[in-house]
Amino acid sequence: MKKRVFLIGVMLMTLMFAPSIFAQGNTEASSGKKQLVFGFSHSNLSNEFMVTLQKGITDKCKELGIKVICNNPEMDANKQMSEVESFIAQGVDLIIIDPVDTDASGPAIDKARAAGIPIVSVNSVTTNPSDAFIGSADEEASQIAINYLAKRLNGKGNIAMIHGNPGQSAEVKRSSGAYEMLKKYPDLKLITEETANWSREKAMSLTEDWIQKYGNSLNAIFAQNDEMAMGCVQAAENEGIKDKLIIIGVDAIPDALQAIKEGRDDATVFQDAYGQGQEVVEIAYELINGKKVSKETFIPFQLVTKDNVDKFISK
Repeated sequence: MKKRVFLIGVMLMTLMFAPSIFAQGNTEASSGKKQLVFGFSHSNLSNEFMVTLQKGITDKCKELGIKVICNNPEMDANKQMSEVESFIAQGVDLIIIDPVDTDASGPAIDKARAAGIPIVSVNSVTTNPSDAFIGSADEEASQIAINYLAKRLNGKGNIAMIHGNPGQSAEVKRSSGAYEMLKKYPDLKLITEETANWSREKAMSLTEDWIQKYGNSLNAIFAQNDEMAMGCVQAAENEGIKDKLIIIGVDAIPDALQAIKEGRDDATVFQDAYGQGQEVVEIAYELINGKKVSKETFIPFQLVTKDNVDKFISK
């Protein structure tokens, strides 16, 4: 009989406290936040700058507890569109895009926004504006580069320019910035210009052709990124004329910084790839949490020569 009374008492106590136990469990479940998922469509991973940019993104996402899905369209705008469509189908919370092409990547921006998914651009822009852009003012990079060459040549000489992928915003803006700066130096002649599509190998072949064609009359080369600049350096060294040819690139990739330190390369323009990657995730995180963000965030370029290269090697 006593055992029966004891069991009944236990049952009554359980019923009395059950609502609060269940309520606590429901409260914990409702307060648990769903992990954010970002999709990142790169332009390509064929050079050190792009690899560093992606590392900045993945490191910051890890720090903030965000899952990030990274895809590489390999400079194919149609493939980039497919990647964005895949992100939409997967129901990601936000998309980060490094546009392959200023015009051709625009519809991918529109598709994400039509699906109600915020989309932010990094490094390059499109004619169709995203919710925010994080990068650097590419005109500034080429203005710094041309100004450097003008000073090295005392405002007079023959230069060549190697373009990046035609139609990508970095190529378009670095070209326009260079043309604008050249107007300030009428005795600095742009005698030839061609594209090497951001490729070290293509730039090396192109430079070899120019050396054969122009010889010592070519005084300097502005390559729109360091991958191509390193191709120029290799070609000039192969031909034994590096001491007669001034070369400057953009991005301050490790290979270029080391070459500058060794005196094999002349200069580069530092673009903070890792910083861009970190910043775009910070802004995306604020955007997804309903905070007001700037439509454009620019990270300044800086000239790197042998005088200050050690500072950048340590970055």
